[in-house]
Amino acid sequence: MSSRDTVAVTDDLAAKLNVEVPHSARVWNYWLGGKDNFAVDRAVGDQVKAVFPEIVDAARQTRAFLGRAVTFLAADQGIRQFLDVGTGLPTADNTHEVAQRVAPDARIVYVDNDPLVLSHARALLTSTAEGVTTYIDKDLKDAKAVIEEARRTLDFTQPIALMMLGVMGHVESSDEVRAIVRGLVAELPSGSFLTMSDGTATSERVIESHRQYNESGAVPYHLRSVADFTSFFDGLELVEPGVVPIPEWRPAAGTTIVVDGYAGVARKP
Repeated sequence: MSSRDTVAVTDDLAAKLNVEVPHSARVWNYWLGGKDNFAVDRAVGDQVKAVFPEIVDAARQTRAFLGRAVTFLAADQGIRQFLDVGTGLPTADNTHEVAQRVAPDARIVYVDNDPLVLSHARALLTSTAEGVTTYIDKDLKDAKAVIEEARRTLDFTQPIALMMLGVMGHVESSDEVRAIVRGLVAELPSGSFLTMSDGTATSERVIESHRQYNESGAVPYHLRSVADFTSFFDGLELVEPGVVPIPEWRPAAGTTIVVDGYAGVARKP
């Protein structure tokens, strides 16, 4: 570990980490300007940026989309429960912070299975006094276990917003992604929402940058076609403007950034 590394690592946490191998959550944290990353993560992050500088915009636009989507769900749709799968490392404006600014009584369950994310989540993902914020250490592929643990905090007789931002690219097969999404959505009551975003194979530079990233030793990230990504919402009612490039989902006035990634929000009938 170099003197530049800023992650506070306890002996117990260090035993669970391999700081010689890049990790997607830490690389993403680096692109967002965070401090929870190691030299190996910064090296891979810089390598990707050299090929595809827009990756930083993509990371920041995904975070901005989270803010817009959660605000829409809490303020316009009255959602008070959020199941955020694939939390990643906490940064600014996490799901609970956005939701509880609108509704202090909102209840949020985060799901991830990385020891560094777990350590930070327990320390930083706090809640308002009126609401609840909890963290589940589970693999998103085990939908049954995720739902079973989430029931301890969320009321599955009331609508829930399922958040899956930038996470399903880590699943290689689109068929498996569809099965995971269907398995989770099936447990949600009518009136719930699915919010998703992911990188898409919509330019040669983003394809090349991810090829290099996948050769770095990090857990691979698989870009999708727009058609594949759109199919994850099958059976649900897409909210306007539908499945669109991430910055174009209900953007702030004057937004003109273009990124290789798509997003959508859909309601379960």
